[in-house]
Amino acid sequence: MMYAGTGVSAGIVLVLLVCSSGCLDSFYAQPVPPQATPLLPVVITTPESPVVLLSPANMALQPSDLPGDYFLKDRSVIAPDEMPALNRDLGWRQGYRVEYYRMNLDRGDITGVTQTIDLYPLENMNKLFSVEKDALLAPDPVTDQPEIPFPVIGDRSIAVRKTRSDDPYQMVTYTAIFTDKNVFEKITMAGTTTDYEVFRNITRTAAGKIR
Repeated sequence: MMYAGTGVSAGIVLVLLVCSSGCLDSFYAQPVPPQATPLLPVVITTPESPVVLLSPANMALQPSDLPGDYFLKDRSVIAPDEMPALNRDLGWRQGYRVEYYRMNLDRGDITGVTQTIDLYPLENMNKLFSVEKDALLAPDPVTDQPEIPFPVIGDRSIAVRKTRSDDPYQMVTYTAIFTDKNVFEKITMAGTTTDYEVFRNITRTAAGKIR
Protein backbone atom coordinates (compact mmCIF):
# COMPACT_ATOMS: atom_id res chain seq x y z
CA MET A 1 0.00 0.00 0.00
CA MET A 2 2.77 2.30 0.92
CA TYR A 3 4.57 1.67 -2.41
CA ALA A 4 1.39 1.99 -4.40
CA GLY A 5 0.65 5.34 -2.83
CA THR A 6 4.14 6.49 -3.56
CA GLY A 7 3.73 5.45 -7.20
CA VAL A 8 0.46 7.33 -7.55
CA SER A 9 1.96 10.39 -5.91
CA ALA A 10 4.97 10.21 -8.22
CA GLY A 11 2.65 9.96 -11.24
CA ILE A 12 0.69 13.00 -10.17
CA VAL A 13 3.89 14.97 -9.65
CA LEU A 14 5.12 13.91 -13.12
CA VAL A 15 1.89 15.04 -14.77
CA LEU A 16 2.06 18.37 -12.95
CA LEU A 17 5.66 18.87 -14.07
CA VAL A 18 4.76 18.12 -17.69
CA CYS A 19 1.81 20.57 -17.60
CA SER A 20 3.91 23.15 -15.85
CA SER A 21 6.64 22.78 -18.47
CA GLY A 22 4.14 23.17 -21.31
CA CYS A 23 2.53 26.21 -19.74
CA LEU A 24 5.91 27.83 -19.14
CA ASP A 25 6.94 27.11 -22.73
CA SER A 26 3.75 28.79 -23.94
CA PHE A 27 4.26 31.71 -21.57
CA TYR A 28 7.85 32.33 -22.69
CA ALA A 29 7.23 31.67 -26.39
CA GLN A 30 8.08 34.61 -28.66
CA PRO A 31 4.98 36.41 -30.01
CA VAL A 32 4.32 35.94 -33.72
CA PRO A 33 4.90 39.27 -35.50
CA PRO A 34 1.81 40.57 -37.29
CA GLN A 35 1.68 40.21 -41.05
CA ALA A 36 2.77 43.36 -42.81
CA THR A 37 -0.09 45.00 -44.73
CA PRO A 38 0.97 45.58 -48.36
CA LEU A 39 1.09 49.24 -49.26
CA LEU A 40 -1.34 50.26 -51.98
CA PRO A 41 -0.14 52.70 -54.63
CA VAL A 42 -1.31 56.23 -54.03
CA VAL A 43 -2.94 57.77 -57.10
CA ILE A 44 -2.70 61.52 -57.19
CA THR A 45 -5.01 63.15 -59.70
CA THR A 46 -4.11 66.53 -61.04
CA PRO A 47 -7.12 68.77 -61.63
CA GLU A 48 -7.68 69.54 -65.30
CA SER A 49 -6.77 73.05 -66.31
CA PRO A 50 -9.82 75.21 -67.17
CA VAL A 51 -7.83 76.85 -69.97
CA VAL A 52 -5.75 75.34 -72.73
CA LEU A 53 -2.04 74.80 -72.24
CA LEU A 54 -1.18 74.49 -75.95
CA SER A 55 -0.81 77.31 -78.43
CA PRO A 56 -3.41 77.59 -81.23
CA ALA A 57 -0.82 76.40 -83.77
CA ASN A 58 -0.34 73.16 -81.83
CA MET A 59 -4.10 72.48 -81.93
CA ALA A 60 -4.49 73.00 -85.69
CA LEU A 61 -5.54 70.27 -88.09
CA GLN A 62 -2.64 68.44 -89.72
CA PRO A 63 -2.60 67.00 -93.26
CA SER A 64 -2.97 63.50 -91.81
CA ASP A 65 -6.26 64.56 -90.16
CA LEU A 66 -7.95 65.04 -93.54
CA PRO A 67 -8.64 62.66 -96.41
CA GLY A 68 -5.58 61.95 -98.52
CA ASP A 69 -6.72 64.05 -101.49
CA TYR A 70 -6.60 67.30 -99.48
CA PHE A 71 -3.50 69.48 -99.61
CA LEU A 72 -2.27 72.30 -97.42
CA LYS A 73 -2.99 75.74 -98.90
CA ASP A 74 -1.98 78.06 -96.06
CA ARG A 75 -1.42 78.22 -92.34
CA SER A 76 -0.72 81.38 -90.42
CA VAL A 77 -1.14 83.29 -87.21
CA ILE A 78 -4.03 85.77 -87.21
CA ALA A 79 -3.11 89.43 -86.93
CA PRO A 80 -5.09 91.58 -84.46
CA ASP A 81 -6.18 93.88 -87.29
CA GLU A 82 -7.93 90.94 -88.95
CA MET A 83 -10.32 90.57 -86.02
CA PRO A 84 -13.53 92.61 -85.82
CA ALA A 85 -13.67 95.26 -83.10
CA LEU A 86 -16.37 93.32 -81.25
CA ASN A 87 -14.12 90.27 -80.94
CA ARG A 88 -11.26 92.41 -79.66
CA ASP A 89 -13.65 93.96 -77.14
CA LEU A 90 -14.50 90.46 -75.94
CA GLY A 91 -10.82 89.94 -75.10
CA TRP A 92 -9.47 88.17 -78.18
CA ARG A 93 -5.89 87.20 -77.39
CA GLN A 94 -4.44 85.24 -80.28
CA GLY A 95 -5.51 83.08 -83.18
CA TYR A 96 -4.39 80.69 -85.89
CA ARG A 97 -5.81 79.74 -89.27
CA VAL A 98 -5.16 76.75 -91.53
CA GLU A 99 -6.61 76.04 -94.98
CA TYR A 100 -6.71 72.86 -97.05
CA TYR A 101 -8.07 72.22 -100.53
CA ARG A 102 -8.91 69.40 -102.90
CA MET A 103 -8.96 69.87 -106.68
CA ASN A 104 -9.97 67.62 -109.56
CA LEU A 105 -9.92 69.50 -112.84
CA ASP A 106 -11.31 66.56 -114.80
CA ARG A 107 -14.44 66.69 -112.68
CA GLY A 108 -14.46 70.45 -112.28
CA ASP A 109 -14.21 69.97 -108.53
CA ILE A 110 -12.60 72.28 -106.01
CA THR A 111 -13.41 72.06 -102.32
CA GLY A 112 -11.73 73.66 -99.33
CA VAL A 113 -11.60 73.22 -95.56
CA THR A 114 -10.73 76.15 -93.29
CA GLN A 115 -10.15 76.09 -89.53
CA THR A 116 -9.71 79.10 -87.27
CA ILE A 117 -8.70 78.78 -83.61
CA ASP A 118 -9.00 81.77 -81.28
CA LEU A 119 -8.29 82.23 -77.58
CA TYR A 120 -10.41 84.43 -75.30
CA PRO A 121 -10.81 84.99 -71.57
CA LEU A 122 -12.71 82.11 -70.05
CA GLU A 123 -15.37 84.38 -68.54
CA ASN A 124 -16.37 85.71 -71.98
CA MET A 125 -16.99 82.39 -73.71
CA ASN A 126 -20.78 82.35 -73.21
CA LYS A 127 -21.24 85.83 -74.64
CA LEU A 128 -18.81 85.16 -77.48
CA PHE A 129 -20.65 82.02 -78.56
CA SER A 130 -23.99 83.84 -78.44
CA VAL A 131 -22.64 86.62 -80.68
CA GLU A 132 -21.11 84.19 -83.17
CA LYS A 133 -24.22 82.02 -83.25
CA ASP A 134 -26.46 85.01 -84.00
CA ALA A 135 -24.13 86.06 -86.81
CA LEU A 136 -24.10 82.57 -88.26
CA LEU A 137 -27.90 82.31 -88.26
CA ALA A 138 -28.57 85.89 -89.40
CA PRO A 139 -31.15 85.91 -92.22
CA ASP A 140 -29.90 86.57 -95.74
CA PRO A 141 -32.26 87.14 -98.70
CA VAL A 142 -30.21 84.97 -101.08
CA THR A 143 -28.75 82.44 -98.65
CA ASP A 144 -30.48 79.45 -97.14
CA GLN A 145 -28.62 78.51 -93.98
CA PRO A 146 -30.60 76.15 -91.77
CA GLU A 147 -29.16 74.74 -88.58
CA ILE A 148 -28.48 71.05 -89.12
CA PRO A 149 -28.31 68.14 -86.67
CA PHE A 150 -24.75 67.79 -85.48
CA PRO A 151 -22.94 65.99 -82.65
CA VAL A 152 -22.33 68.06 -79.53
CA ILE A 153 -18.78 69.37 -79.76
CA GLY A 154 -16.95 70.88 -76.78
CA ASP A 155 -18.97 73.00 -74.36
CA ARG A 156 -21.28 74.58 -76.96
CA SER A 157 -21.66 73.97 -80.68
CA ILE A 158 -23.85 74.58 -83.70
CA ALA A 159 -23.60 73.73 -87.39
CA VAL A 160 -25.34 75.07 -90.49
CA ARG A 161 -25.49 74.22 -94.20
CA LYS A 162 -25.49 77.22 -96.54
CA THR A 163 -26.55 77.42 -100.15
CA ARG A 164 -27.06 80.49 -102.31
CA SER A 165 -29.99 80.81 -104.67
CA ASP A 166 -27.95 82.98 -107.06
CA ASP A 167 -25.08 80.49 -107.34
CA PRO A 168 -25.15 78.69 -110.72
CA TYR A 169 -22.81 76.00 -109.34
CA GLN A 170 -25.04 75.32 -106.32
CA MET A 171 -22.05 75.09 -104.05
CA VAL A 172 -22.63 74.07 -100.44
CA THR A 173 -20.90 75.46 -97.36
CA TYR A 174 -20.92 73.58 -94.07
CA THR A 175 -19.96 75.66 -91.04
CA ALA A 176 -19.54 74.55 -87.43
CA ILE A 177 -18.65 76.76 -84.49
CA PHE A 178 -17.88 75.50 -81.00
CA THR A 179 -16.18 76.47 -77.77
CA ASP A 180 -14.15 74.35 -75.40
CA LYS A 181 -12.41 75.82 -72.35
CA ASN A 182 -11.18 79.24 -73.55
CA VAL A 183 -11.02 78.22 -77.23
CA PHE A 184 -13.40 79.30 -79.98
CA GLU A 185 -13.17 77.37 -83.25
CA LYS A 186 -14.83 77.78 -86.61
CA ILE A 187 -14.54 75.11 -89.29
CA THR A 188 -15.96 75.36 -92.79
CA MET A 189 -16.11 73.05 -95.78
CA ALA A 190 -17.14 74.71 -99.02
CA GLY A 191 -16.97 73.81 -102.69
CA THR A 192 -18.47 71.83 -105.51
CA THR A 193 -18.23 68.42 -103.82
CA THR A 194 -18.80 68.60 -100.08
CA ASP A 195 -19.37 65.69 -97.72
CA TYR A 196 -21.24 66.03 -94.42
CA GLU A 197 -19.70 62.85 -92.96
CA VAL A 198 -16.15 63.98 -93.73
CA PHE A 199 -16.93 67.44 -92.36
CA ARG A 200 -18.31 65.98 -89.13
CA ASN A 201 -15.26 63.74 -88.64
CA ILE A 202 -12.85 66.62 -89.29
CA THR A 203 -14.65 68.76 -86.71
CA ARG A 204 -14.52 65.98 -84.13
CA THR A 205 -10.81 65.55 -84.78
CA ALA A 206 -10.24 69.28 -84.33
CA ALA A 207 -12.10 69.29 -81.00
CA GLY A 208 -10.01 66.36 -79.78
CA LYS A 209 -6.83 68.39 -80.17
CA ILE A 210 -7.85 70.97 -77.57
CA ARG A 211 -5.60 70.49 -74.53
